[in-house]
Amino acid sequence: MLDKLHYVAGFEGRSVNSQVLVLIRHCIARFEKQYGEIDFTDTPTQVAPRREKKNDK
Repeated sequence: MLDKLHYVAGFEGRSVNSQVLVLIRHCIARFEKQYGEIDFTDTPTQVAPRREKKNDK
């Protein structure tokens, strides 16, 4: 997988670190689009991940 990440980053003209940042931003944007903006003022610092089965979607 890491080799594929290097390939994609090179194709996009980015370093691997920059590509990881892009992926993180996309992940957060998708999460916030689905669940609303993340607000740290009243959210516990540690949130248990919500696990969904693939059949639940």
